[in-house]
Amino acid sequence: MITKITGRLVEKSPTELVIDCNGIGYLVNISLNTFSMIGDDENISLFTYLQVKEDSHTLFGFCDKQERNLFKKLISVSGIGASTARTMLSSLSPEEIQNAIISENVSTIQSIKGIGLKTAQRVIIDLKDKVGLVSEKNEISSNIYNTNQDEALSALEVLGYGRKQTTKIVQMLINESPEITVEQLIKGALNKL
Repeated sequence: MITKITGRLVEKSPTELVIDCNGIGYLVNISLNTFSMIGDDENISLFTYLQVKEDSHTLFGFCDKQERNLFKKLISVSGIGASTARTMLSSLSPEEIQNAIISENVSTIQSIKGIGLKTAQRVIIDLKDKVGLVSEKNEISSNIYNTNQDEALSALEVLGYGRKQTTKIVQMLINESPEITVEQLIKGALNKL
């Protein structure tokens, strides 16, 4: 599995990039959200998801782990393929999608091209407990902060705690101590659960 790619940006379009890594050019499919966050820097780094099918290997790139994690959750829903998930992330920001799922806003999800009523409802039913509420404070925060929060929430989820239950506690711990490490977040959350 290719999980991250760093290299020289060779080509850039709203739907795909070509990244040169030691003489090999990788075609990476991206969303408009990722496209808008990538500058014209010569060297870039993207988190990736490699989709392996019988007849093809397709690489998808994301500007941050949050977008990649949401992409993985979206493609886990029956009726949502990688292409549809990328369209969703191009139409709405990851935060807007997550907030629409949590607030059960079917019309927002249905407004995305290729998503009908039943698929929108299925997305909400399947993912409501798997996504956490995204506040404006999270949008402004640094990548380290988001990474620590995501890693702590994922670890707690693996331990059997629900995302909804742990998100509030982890957020509270971060608000109390913004420089808190992942380990401290997990221990603190376990003490409060």
